[in-house]
Amino acid sequence: MTGGDGERARSFGSAAGRYGEYRPSYPEALVDVLEETSGVTVSGARVADVGAGTGIATGLLYERGARVVGVEPGAGMAAEFRRRHPHVPLVRGDGNRLPFASGSLDLLTYAQSWHWTDPARSGPEALRVLRPGGALAVWSNDPDVAVEWIAGQQARIEERFGPGWYVNEHPGSQDGLEFTTRLLHWSRRIPVDVHLAKLGTHSLFLIGRPGTDAFLAEEREHLLRLFPEGSVPEHYVVDLRVARVGQPKRPWT
Repeated sequence: MTGGDGERARSFGSAAGRYGEYRPSYPEALVDVLEETSGVTVSGARVADVGAGTGIATGLLYERGARVVGVEPGAGMAAEFRRRHPHVPLVRGDGNRLPFASGSLDLLTYAQSWHWTDPARSGPEALRVLRPGGALAVWSNDPDVAVEWIAGQQARIEERFGPGWYVNEHPGSQDGLEFTTRLLHWSRRIPVDVHLAKLGTHSLFLIGRPGTDAFLAEEREHLLRLFPEGSVPEHYVVDLRVARVGQPKRPWT
């Protein structure tokens, strides 16, 4: 993680309440596809959700019966997690040095958080803590830029603030980890002001870049011209990537 990335990662603590309020969850079908792709039944599985934030994904796994623990490095996010999910265990830590015994987990998940790790460290750590036959699952809610108005908004943000505002890098194959990718399209309709509040929880808008408040005000006027009824149809693509950990080879007899 570079210095700039570190600043962005730390920026979420001050906005933990807004993050929990406005960031979207995931479609219910995600857990079904996760089970199908990973070969792990979520109910009863030993799961760690790393970079848990306010617990959006952790709560989803808990509701499906997982024996899940959240892992979160930030104090602000951890406090909001505990407020929203008082019955779900949480430990402070990050993916570069996981606080779990080797081979102790059935499933290791990263929702919107893999890009804050150093893959040269988080990859080997995943292999260490997962049991043979377990799986690493990394996913994100990405704006669906195939939708015209969303592509337009992305272009306006990049024109004003430059490329790279949307921080999200998907994992690639590395030693011991070969990923299978599944894409899930879904949408929700929300008020324009809720959409802008959600946009304001992205790191670009939290680190105090000059002009972000003015941009959001201008964007509100633009969206109300596009959607005079006052609500916008947000479209997302959940990019799910799953790597299974191989079973140990049987010795010759």
